[in-house]
Amino acid sequence: MLASLVFFLNACSKDDNETVETLETPVANAPKDVNDHGFKAKWNYVSYSKSYLLDVSTDENFTSILPNYNAKTVTDLNEVVVGLTGGTQYYYRVRAKNETQISDYSNVISVVTTGSSGIPEDPTFLKVKVNKLANPFFVGMAIKASQLINGSPYDVILKNEFSSISAEYEMKMDQISTASGVYNWTVADKIVAYGNANNINVHGHALVWHNAVPQWLKDFSGTNAEFAAEVKKYITDVVTHYAGKVKSWDVVNEAVDDSGAMRNTIFLQRMGPNYVKDCFQWARNAAIAAGDASLLLFYNDYATSTNTAKQDKVFSLLDDLKAAKVVDGVGFQMHNTYLSPTKAQIEADLNKAVAKGLKIHVSELDIQVNQFNDISTFTNERRLAQKAKYKEMVQLYNALPAANKYALTIWGMRDNESWIPFSTELNHPGNDWPLLYDSNFAVKSSHTGFLEGLD
Repeated sequence: MLASLVFFLNACSKDDNETVETLETPVANAPKDVNDHGFKAKWNYVSYSKSYLLDVSTDENFTSILPNYNAKTVTDLNEVVVGLTGGTQYYYRVRAKNETQISDYSNVISVVTTGSSGIPEDPTFLKVKVNKLANPFFVGMAIKASQLINGSPYDVILKNEFSSISAEYEMKMDQISTASGVYNWTVADKIVAYGNANNINVHGHALVWHNAVPQWLKDFSGTNAEFAAEVKKYITDVVTHYAGKVKSWDVVNEAVDDSGAMRNTIFLQRMGPNYVKDCFQWARNAAIAAGDASLLLFYNDYATSTNTAKQDKVFSLLDDLKAAKVVDGVGFQMHNTYLSPTKAQIEADLNKAVAKGLKIHVSELDIQVNQFNDISTFTNERRLAQKAKYKEMVQLYNALPAANKYALTIWGMRDNESWIPFSTELNHPGNDWPLLYDSNFAVKSSHTGFLEGLD
């Protein structure tokens, strides 16, 4: 028995001595000393590690790892990465290693080298590349009538690059309706005529929106039924006036608030909870009566990718409109930032519309890069992040089934004319560069990102 006890104790002691400590996953830190051709990658110490394995890549999925930095062995807690290209996006990650173990990968760190890559932007025209796709779609641009001057830079870009236009604000109710049954068609007619003359699709935006109610209708003193009749008359007259000329309309814009309830607008107050369906039915009836059975009717809203309560309500509303056979599609505004929504959030939003058999219009796309007002110039890092986000959005849209594609519309041409820096609701008074062209009408990396998203 004594001999057995001694053997047991010796065996336990041997097992304890051979216990291998598990390596924790390292944490990568922000880079230091970033320059035109390199940077210092850094990470935290991991107990029991003897060395670290560093990967540096030109893509965040590490499918293109740099030859000299493919699991490069490093014995310190940092490594100076050299031989890189200026103005270029890189990513790094690290693993801990001892004699017998390798840890999981760390978090991924993004870094953009300073300077310029010297690589020119892709000059391919957007609609030319889109029209070569197996399942093309309209490439849209939000415009103002004052831009539609023959030979102007706007005119040249629109004719070369875009196959659809949306009026930024000049086809809304308060711009057209001056009194009951009285209309000023001049500006809206110019926009529609320009599209028709140049074989450019015209998307109407928007028949009913709470922020575009003409003063006479705000002050309307008749009964609620008479108020509804005025709205019906407006929708009927506008749809009839542009029958066969405007191919699609946002019938109701932003009827759901951020809490997921119906927005408490004058239309809800005076026309009741079925006002959205009523507006769609009036638009549909007017189109049919005018011989325009192919007119497409859309509901348009924002922030459905990140706001679950709002998303649920919007799709519930669309279910009702679909059941009534009065809606064809949904407009996702996509006033996004370079950080949000995530790819997964956007994809889930789009897929819900696909599942309901709706046409999808990415109707007001722009991508902010300075939403926190933390930069005073358009940095290389934000430039490339914006390029990647535009590429991601186009990839997601282009992957949709052909039956669900309609248009992808950019909300403005030049950065300096974007609505974003001037929006009091965004509380965003600083500079931003959210579009595809700079103030000189030159294409940006975001434009190249759009093209790359079509590959």
